[in-house]
Parts: sequence; structure tokens; C-alpha cells
Amino acid sequence: MQIRLGYELNYYLPQPTPMILALSIHYSRASDLIIPDYLITDPPSPIGGYRDGFGNWCTRIVAPSGRIRIKTDALIRDSGQPDRVVPDAPQHAVQDLPEETLVFLLGSRYCETDLLSQTAWNMFGQTQPGWARVQAICDYVHNRIAFDYQQARPTRTAWEALNESTGVCRDYAHLAIAFCRCMNIPARYCTGYLGDMGTPPPYAAGDFAAWFEVYIGDGWYTFDARNNVPRIGRVLLARGRDAADVAIATTFGPNTLESFKVWTDDAAEIVAPVR
Repeated sequence: MQIRLGYELNYYLPQPTPMILALSIHYSRASDLIIPDYLITDPPSPIGGYRDGFGNWCTRIVAPSGRIRIKTDALIRDSGQPDRVVPDAPQHAVQDLPEETLVFLLGSRYCETDLLSQTAWNMFGQTQPGWARVQAICDYVHNRIAFDYQQARPTRTAWEALNESTGVCRDYAHLAIAFCRCMNIPARYCTGYLGDMGTPPPYAAGDFAAWFEVYIGDGWYTFDARNNVPRIGRVLLARGRDAADVAIATTFGPNTLESFKVWTDDAAEIVAPVR
């Protein structure tokens, strides 16, 4: 299948403002791009880029004072297959884990393993290590947190999500990641596009999505505590320890996000160009 995807972000800035944007499709999907996701600014601004410590492609601009529109409109090839499910994927002993996974066992800005360790072992210590344990964590988080856009806030941590029992997709991911790390399972935060393909209506307004990956069995596997079912059409933007590493936009000055829209659609079902 082919997926039409993109975004449009409209900011007001009272002064010229440096920005870092993690809005480029991950290099692991580069060969799938049919129409590249070139980032465009209006008014035009010089654009630079770099790879961060996790290998994500980041964009740097200095937005001029006033209003600026940041957008892309791309087309990507996708298998149309749901997330892989491997129920017999085992958990590895910490001493057997590859060195590059170890950072994803540690506490981070939004995932307070020190506060949640005893709770995690009390709840999941008797579960079967490996895939079954991660799924038990997803089941718990999925049922514990009530999804509510009105209650979203950028400072909520995993500990707070557990105690407040409300949040958005990033809060589901943070709590599940923290529990996995407490149980000695490397877990990393992912952000990207996830449309409604393959799900029944009604559909919510488009937005970026958050999920996570764990290292078990022969590599990294995708889990999604918010939806808690395998999904199709997932397109990765960036990975990191938590949302602090992969913020969609980091602005170094006062700003107002006046509007935004995100689209992720099956190209075969589009009857008119996205504008």
C-alpha cells in the first residue's frame, strides 16, 4: 500500500527564534519514500540538519519574527502488514544484552524507574519473562489510563500518569517504558505517524503518535499501550529514551503554536490532493 502523510504547523514568534525539528521520516524508511518528506517553511528560511545521538535526522532553522508555516507532504510505500507478534520471544539476562541496548534500561526525564521499580515488581514479577511480560504491562497501562486530550500536558511523567490515570499516547508509552525498564527489559520511546487504516470509524483528528519498542528475542519489537492491538501503517519519525529526546519542535524563545494538522491516509482512498 501507499500512504500519503504530512503535517502543517503554524507558529507566531515575536522575535527571530532558533528551532530544532524532529519531523523527518526515520532513515530506516528512506528506501520506502516515493515522494520525499522535504520540510518547507513559509516564509523561506535557511535549513540545516544533523544526526542526533540516537541517529534521528533533526532540522535546524532560525524562524523569523512573525508567522511561519512549517509543512511537508509525502508519499511512502508500506507493506500494509500489522505490527509483528512473536509470543515466544524471550527476555534476555542483563549481562547478555548488547551494549547499545543498555541505555534503554536506565531512568530518564519522563520514566522514573526509581519511583516505579517496587510497584513494577509487585505487579509483574510473577508474569512469564519476555513477550508475555511486556504484553501484561501493556494490558495494565491500557486499562489504567483514560485517554483524554483535554488532560494533556507536556510535563506529565510516568509516575504522574500512573497516579492520575489519565493522559494521551505519550503518557501510555512513558508508563509502559518505565515498567519494562524496571523489569530489566530495554525499552525505547518512538514518535511518528499512525493513521486509522484498518480500524472502524469514527476517526479522531490527525495527530502524531507515540509508541515504544522493546528488546527481546532476536531484536526490537513494537508495542503500543494506547491502542493495545497490532496496527498497520506505522511510520517512524524518531526514537529516544523518552519524549524529551524526540520533541517534534524545540523552540529557543517565546512562541505560539496557532494551529497544526497532521494527515496519514491510504493513498488509494484519497479523492483529492491534500493541501
